[in-house]
Amino acid sequence: MFENLQDRLGSVLKGLTGRGALSEADVAAALREVRRALLEADVALEVVRDFTAKVKEKAVGADVVKSIKPGQMVVKIVHDELVEMLGAEGVTIDLNAPSPVVIMMVGLQGSGKTTTTGKIAARLTNRDRKRVLMASLDTRRPAAQEQLKQIGEQVKVDTLPVIKGQDPVAIAKRAVQAAKLGGHDVVILDTAGRTHIDEPLMVEMAEIRKVSNPHEILLVADSLTGQDAVNLARNFDSRVGITGLVLTRMDGDGRGGAALSMRAVTGKPIKLIGTGEKMDALEEFHPKRIADRILGMGDIVSLVEKAAETIDADKARAMAEKMAKGKFDLDDMSEQLKQMQNMGGMGGIMGMMPGMGGMKDKLAAAGMDDSVFRRQLAIISSMTRYERAHPDVLKNSRKKRIAAGSGTSAADINKLLKMHRQMADMMKAMGGKGKGKMKQMMGMLGGGGMPGGMGGMGGMGGGMPDLSKLDANQLAELQKQAGSLGGGLPGLGGPKLPGLGGFGGFGKGKKGK
Repeated sequence: MFENLQDRLGSVLKGLTGRGALSEADVAAALREVRRALLEADVALEVVRDFTAKVKEKAVGADVVKSIKPGQMVVKIVHDELVEMLGAEGVTIDLNAPSPVVIMMVGLQGSGKTTTTGKIAARLTNRDRKRVLMASLDTRRPAAQEQLKQIGEQVKVDTLPVIKGQDPVAIAKRAVQAAKLGGHDVVILDTAGRTHIDEPLMVEMAEIRKVSNPHEILLVADSLTGQDAVNLARNFDSRVGITGLVLTRMDGDGRGGAALSMRAVTGKPIKLIGTGEKMDALEEFHPKRIADRILGMGDIVSLVEKAAETIDADKARAMAEKMAKGKFDLDDMSEQLKQMQNMGGMGGIMGMMPGMGGMKDKLAAAGMDDSVFRRQLAIISSMTRYERAHPDVLKNSRKKRIAAGSGTSAADINKLLKMHRQMADMMKAMGGKGKGKMKQMMGMLGGGGMPGGMGGMGGMGGGMPDLSKLDANQLAELQKQAGSLGGGLPGLGGPKLPGLGGFGGFGKGKKGK
């Protein structure tokens, strides 16, 4: 989402950090580029003006001029103002109200309200252990109510039975009453949208609000909306009174202006962001982490959290025990590749690694993108169980069969086997003289606690601490100790990302023998 903005701001600020001293003219020239970058990212003009004025006021002060590294000081000021623009602290959905807590979803047609309703319901059910009732108030769009019912069946959440001919206000009343009688903790009202803002829509929203008395009114907006996002947010806030924003399609190729503008204009927090089509593709919005990503500082906290959510504790523990004995077969390699895919693939992981944002494009140019992993998984899947456990038996006849089954070539299979041998040799070395490190890794993966006494990883038997509250030194220590286990976070295959052979295998290196 923020890649273009990240590239532009990164090049501007990199020019500043390389200088020994800064004049007002240097700062002014840099801010002109920052202003241009923000406008190209579709950030509203009034927001850009306010942002650059605040940065300039702080960046030309005595503290920066006398600073040992003035360029880095300016980067810090831009970072802090970016966090302030996005909202200093992350804010989650507030459920602190008498049951049933009513959440009202508003927004334009096509912004993703119905899907987001299902995602929030699934999140509250699975993560917060709440009983949720969903109700579709969209009587105009064909099959809208049926769509929500199907989503409810998919995520195993109750939906309000449809009574044909009932108007949205009556449905809202019935939904709240049904939630009270059914002992539900939360009721989510999926309201109708229009292709544009009009008076009948606003009147309907106001009436629904009056009869349902929602505790949260969430404006669902498409993050690709651009400059018009400001008008959308203002209109809904003035007429209905929103309590927060949910931005959908944050995984798209938009320029990110909506995210930066809407929060600044309304003063209402961005509570959640949609990052994909699947029902679990919903994340909390952390302003500081987003600012870090935009300025190319990475997001190691989110990466660790994602690892904690996606790594299966039992599988990780079993794999660590095998590694401790120096064993690592193709099934283990396949498991590592799948974990990487679950964590967002190469692009997702690289984008969160500090200083690695630029590597993503270089790897893609070298032909080492996520398609490499898919090809490797296809090769491994085309093998028999015996072949996966004993790769040494793979001679020419077997390789021909596997190549035909996976749509690859014998050369691709040879590359995969070479990478597997490299990783297996590393595991043997760790299983021998490196048993202390292996025990530490097993403790991390199995819930024995994060390095540095930071507590167990979430979902792995320990209960993960709020990593957003760790200071920079603690996070640096976390990175350092993760690196000491072989340069990778748990489940990422140790010192080399799985299947990349130290960034050598596919794309470079010799062809298979």
